[in-house]
Amino acid sequence: MKTEIKLRVMSLGLAFGVFWGVMMCIMTLISVYTGYAKLFLEAFTQIYPGFTVSLGGSALVLVYGFIDGFVFGAGIGWLYNRFSR
Repeated sequence: MKTEIKLRVMSLGLAFGVFWGVMMCIMTLISVYTGYAKLFLEAFTQIYPGFTVSLGGSALVLVYGFIDGFVFGAGIGWLYNRFSR
């Protein structure tokens, strides 16, 4: 007897979105106060319109990170469910 496991696509998307958004926000805040990873974050200024390594940018990257993480997580969940048959 084979047990089929399905992932909840929305739940996985939300988990990835919250994780990636919060991590990007924390990384930006650390960079604002210490300068750590500034070059890495400056690469994101090319990807995310309006993003700067600043306090305001940390709020914006939280939103952008959530959207990116959600799409990625939901995509992984959908692919897993699609090909695990």
